[in-house]
Amino acid sequence: MNVQEILQAAKQASVACGTASLEVRNDALSEMAYALRTEVDSILAANQTDMDAAREAGTKESLLDRLMLDEARIYDIADALEALRDLDDPLGVVSVDRILDSGVHMQRISVPMGVVAMVYEARPNVTADAAGICIKTGNACVLRGGSMAHNSNLAMARILHDAAVATGMPENCILAVETTDRSATDELLRARGLVDLLIPRGGAGLIAHCVENATVPVIETGVGNCHVYIHDPADLDMARNIVLNAKCQRPGVCNAIESILVDASIAEDALASLLPALHEAGVILHTDALASTAAAKAGIPAVMAVEDDWAREYLDLEVAIKCVQGLDEAIAHVNRFGTKHSECIVTEDEAAAMRFLAEVDAAAVYWNASTRFTDGGEFGLGAEIGISTQKLHARGPFALEALCSYKYVVCGTGQVRG
Repeated sequence: MNVQEILQAAKQASVACGTASLEVRNDALSEMAYALRTEVDSILAANQTDMDAAREAGTKESLLDRLMLDEARIYDIADALEALRDLDDPLGVVSVDRILDSGVHMQRISVPMGVVAMVYEARPNVTADAAGICIKTGNACVLRGGSMAHNSNLAMARILHDAAVATGMPENCILAVETTDRSATDELLRARGLVDLLIPRGGAGLIAHCVENATVPVIETGVGNCHVYIHDPADLDMARNIVLNAKCQRPGVCNAIESILVDASIAEDALASLLPALHEAGVILHTDALASTAAAKAGIPAVMAVEDDWAREYLDLEVAIKCVQGLDEAIAHVNRFGTKHSECIVTEDEAAAMRFLAEVDAAAVYWNASTRFTDGGEFGLGAEIGISTQKLHARGPFALEALCSYKYVVCGTGQVRG
């Protein structure tokens, strides 16, 4: 099917998706999880084709890590689908229930969006996360993955679709756009009347293109220029451990940090702790003048930072380091260069921490904890569909509630308005 045929089929399926019982939707999630585990070998074969092509194209290791699937990751994806199954039903939730002066009974009740289109790049796990969340919320799902993960995405989409349909979900409840032509994305962006919500996940270029060109509703997901700010007084061992986790555990993900801010008043001791640890972990350092001096003193190579470094999302083992004159400068820097994703302060000063948490404009703010916790699973949401850096209508890791709207259901006994 071409894009228009896919959207028409999804729109037709969305009616039956929205009226499917919780039992049918949960059975579908169980069967989808089972099918992923059963079809591990075929998924891995498809993923290996993608990995080979990406390596041949010179793709950097941090992006290969996003693309790569192994048995453990596929089982984790299946576990996430089962976690979704076990969550409460997001549909039919009554948020307002009252008798109006006229005597009519009014309720506001949660309902599906309809057709949710997902546009994403080199992360095949998004295929299952998006499909699973759409099934749980009674939405039809249209998947437009990137060319790098093309074979992985199509293999998983086929398996998930067949499993869901086998348990009673409608044909075409999960559909994948098979062409790698970029014009397919533009068709989705402009499919008013067919796409009820579009969610882009990927790099800054993809997200900007979707936000700037869409005529359908869009949730802007997270480019992550995230920071750790070390404020005097701070436990420097704690700071080092948080920085290493936030930068090095998975440098290619959006909740990894890209910049470190250090109070100038404790810079000598803080950098003496941080720089050797980062260097040993293989991190390339982009440093301001004070941090460059500290690196040279320790015999650690560093690159003098330029203005563009403060706004860069490296998505690799690289980090920018800047020394600041206290809390005011740190907050101003984060609000200027951050992408409203996840920001952290490490300090023993509670008053300073409270100011940072209140004044920094981000979807998630942390005190003495790694930014790597910004994740739907870690937040108890089940599989997330994305991390929103906007404020309307979803913010931060979002899943079921963000894929629901509501309708007013009004029942009377013949009342008319005077």
